[in-house]
Amino acid sequence: MNTLLPLLRLRIRRDRVQLPIWMAVFFGLAAFVVVAVDSSFGTTADRQALMRIAVGSPTILIFRGEPQGADADAVAFFLIFAFLATLVAFMSTFLAVRHTRAEEESGRSELIAATPAGRLIPLLATALHGIAAALAAGVAVTLGLLTAGLDPAGSITSGAAVAGTGIAFLGVGLLAGQVMRTSRGANGLGAALIGLAYTLRAFGDAGGTASADGLSMTSAWPSWLSPIGWGQQTAAFTTNRTAPLLLDLLLAAVLLAVVVLLQSRRDLGSSLIGERPGPEHAPGTLAGSLGLAWRLQRAPMIGWALVGLVLGILVGTLGETVVELVESSSQIGDTLARMAGGRASIIDLFTDTIFGLVGVIAAAAATQAMIRMRQEEVNGSAELLLALPLRRGRWLVDYLLVGTGAMALVLLVAAGGAAAGLASSSEAGTAGTTDTADRVASAVASGLAQAPAALLVLVIAALLFVFVPRLSTGLSWGVLLGAAFIGEFGELFGLPDWLLTLSPFTHTPTIGAADVEWSGAWWMLGVALAGAVVAGVGIRRRDLAL
Repeated sequence: MNTLLPLLRLRIRRDRVQLPIWMAVFFGLAAFVVVAVDSSFGTTADRQALMRIAVGSPTILIFRGEPQGADADAVAFFLIFAFLATLVAFMSTFLAVRHTRAEEESGRSELIAATPAGRLIPLLATALHGIAAALAAGVAVTLGLLTAGLDPAGSITSGAAVAGTGIAFLGVGLLAGQVMRTSRGANGLGAALIGLAYTLRAFGDAGGTASADGLSMTSAWPSWLSPIGWGQQTAAFTTNRTAPLLLDLLLAAVLLAVVVLLQSRRDLGSSLIGERPGPEHAPGTLAGSLGLAWRLQRAPMIGWALVGLVLGILVGTLGETVVELVESSSQIGDTLARMAGGRASIIDLFTDTIFGLVGVIAAAAATQAMIRMRQEEVNGSAELLLALPLRRGRWLVDYLLVGTGAMALVLLVAAGGAAAGLASSSEAGTAGTTDTADRVASAVASGLAQAPAALLVLVIAALLFVFVPRLSTGLSWGVLLGAAFIGEFGELFGLPDWLLTLSPFTHTPTIGAADVEWSGAWWMLGVALAGAVVAGVGIRRRDLAL
């Protein structure tokens, strides 16, 4: 046990930059959402109209959660909790994999296991570190809500719900590190399980039962199968129930027990799911650097594309739901028109909003391609490749092409999903042929409008890889998350104009407006091209940063 504290300090030191950034994000989101509710839905009538729209729209429930009344604090919890819970789930899962499976890949676990620490003390140190990080995230959320002036009991319940979700997914990440042989595979499995938990919560909320006044809901049973749903069931600021969080702790305890059992019995470097043997002969596509880059990114690209497909299909469903809402209530129609702000038709605005999220997904797929290039450099594969007749500039161009292809694939399947969803609605008799064609065209245009911003994010990641390679992974994801947050929530949270200008997503054309302004798209393409040229020159002038 004398080795526990040094190992714990080592983990804290390794995460001394990442965790404070996470805490700042949780604090800022919690505080900003209250400001956003006060500025956008300052009256009780506005909040009641918003809740009735949400209760009547399964698609909004999928993205937001379970409404629990029209009070300002309850609305804030409804708008932000699912997002906060998803963020803390990723934080905890990646933290667990980083300090377990990634350590085995690098060989450090074998060295530590040869000391008196053995094999279980490092695992215990990771678990304690992850629990502390999840609790810190909960404290950050609580402080953010308290700073905004919300009720202490509800603020503490909200923070506890975030912390409980983080602890549950810490166990998920630890188990993923035992199941998969590589850290990339473990992170992929963890992300898939987070997606499953979010989906269960989403379908439970969408299939819930509305209250008589139409301002709140009771989720269906699938929501109770999700750690994210358990946190939501606390109903912060209304009933403030903490009992559902016991399910988070129980899940974490069970998963940790399983992980301890596996860790004590398996060989270092092994996993429950071993690597499959490859084919005897490599296909012709692996004869060059571009084919290899594509092969390394094939599985993640398909995963991102599936996310884009789901969002695209939801665009079709959302458009018809909005039509029904507008036709059923003049009050709801007036509220939606005010939310549109005259920038576009209501349906076009909703389509453009969903495709804004698709654009972020496309940028994430492109960014991951560039991060994979950095991983190839770190693990020594790039050194072997560049010993062949392969120029560094060509190597960079290949990954830029793969990143561009990943971005285009996400946008393409999202537009196809939107067309399929709208066509299905038309066949059901809810939309005319002309209306369907117009909405399909709007969805395709919205997808096309996202491409320049996603491409610019890719090139920024390339520049970071070239000029600050050792910091490029964290900075690339940070740039993407910051740009996405400013683009999606900047106006809602009243951020200053100079800060809004920094995000590529704020310059994306608004499809459906009276005069669509494409100048921002053109200058983003120009900047991206110039940045790619600078990156190509820079990669030729620096040594490998292993």
